[in-house]
Amino acid sequence: MSRPARTSAGPEIQKPGHVRIRLTVAFDGTRYAGWQTQPGRVTVQETVEQALGHLFGTAPDLYSSSRTDAGVHALGMAAHFDVPREQLRMPPRKLVLAVNAWLPEDIRVTAAARTRKEFHARYSARGKQYRYFVWNHPAHSPLERHRSWHVPRPLDLGRMRTAARSLVGQHDFLAFSASPGYARRHTVRTVTRCDVRRSGDQVMIVIEADGFLYKMCRGIAGTLVQVGLGRFSPESVVPMLESRDRRLAGMTAPAQGLVLWKVAYGKRPGGGNGEPAEADESAGLE
Repeated sequence: MSRPARTSAGPEIQKPGHVRIRLTVAFDGTRYAGWQTQPGRVTVQETVEQALGHLFGTAPDLYSSSRTDAGVHALGMAAHFDVPREQLRMPPRKLVLAVNAWLPEDIRVTAAARTRKEFHARYSARGKQYRYFVWNHPAHSPLERHRSWHVPRPLDLGRMRTAARSLVGQHDFLAFSASPGYARRHTVRTVTRCDVRRSGDQVMIVIEADGFLYKMCRGIAGTLVQVGLGRFSPESVVPMLESRDRRLAGMTAPAQGLVLWKVAYGKRPGGGNGEPAEADESAGLE
């Protein structure tokens, strides 16, 4: 039976006598309804929790850095859970092997470590990197069909790179995000990197920021591809940002090309952990 989805207004407090464990999780999101637990649907969060339950008797609550959508992948998803000290009978390096023995082949825990009680996978994060992959060839590679967006027409990478530079910095990214179904307190994010690279037939868009709005990465990727196809000019990106109108920006790119690449931790400039992003790329509701 599916466990109910959990939400929290802030970091939960570690219980006395418990140890907090930080995980790095990689997964192919093709057959999952996203990360976050949803009643009646198969999700990555619930699958990992159930695997941990085989090791500790009961499935612990797992908290993540992000909530990826159906079909989105991850290489460096960060997560944490608390376990009673007396139940932790193995070092973290052996925990990796033990939990993977209970996981399907499309999900793997790649690292585990004890962490401080104040650590929170979401609220301690100071930034994330997503990568979006496009297969730019008249025929889609069958090996890449679940890991990239097929764009058969030639892309002008020079135009895409010019447009990408306009997105770097602190901006209101409302025009590039979808409505999450609830009111957002603020929609300003700081993008520190937005690169477009090519290797053979594969085009990769790298986006780093202090946080992401719902479907913001896919909105940026879709817009940059449409710039590369000549449907928008590179100079039109700034007016899109200023408009704060989703209808004026480009399309939302398909989910299968997106990968949560890594999550950065450490103090934000000026000290402290800062205010957390409200929703990182997905509310997990699609």
